Amino acid sequence: MNIPNILTLIRFCLVPVFGYCLYNEQFVAAVILFVVACATDILDGVIARKFNLITSFGKLADPLADKLMQLTALAILSMQSVIPLPVLIIVLAKEIFMIAGSVLLYKRINFVVQANWYGKMTTVIFSLAIVMTIVLQLERMINTYTNVLINMFVFIAVFSTLFSFFMYSMEFRKITNEKAR
Repeated sequence: MNIPNILTLIRFCLVPVFGYCLYNEQFVAAVILFVVACATDILDGVIARKFNLITSFGKLADPLADKLMQLTALAILSMQSVIPLPVLIIVLAKEIFMIAGSVLLYKRINFVVQANWYGKMTTVIFSLAIVMTIVLQLERMINTYTNVLINMFVFIAVFSTLFSFFMYSMEFRKITNEKAR
């Protein structure tokens, strides 16, 4: 077990604590935990690349930890009627398709899907949208202006999710066509 993988495991452990804090409207703690999780994500990636500590576990677990944190936030914010339920459904459906495609590629051709720039971009955008949404909850300024801001952040994040899904779908098609030849 190397340091990047330990940081990923820490992120998995933060998910239920973050979820508890967000659900119980402990917004300061929730923001801090979410930002710490984001920092461990950045740190594990930098360390893994710099010291050549990239593992198959890390390639699979790192994005899973990110998605669990994001989906936890979206589920709770959706339950609290802060963000619309269709946002959660779109993101969850995308993640299910991505996992299914990744498993299929691994089983068929022993290929482990890695994050690309558009996946990383989507993670950053969604993380910012989640943090901003929680911070706006913290301020308790839920009014028309705040709702417009939340909707804007979430719309941009959903758009980037759909873009990322499209790009990964094109890559999936390319890989499966090349391996079929």
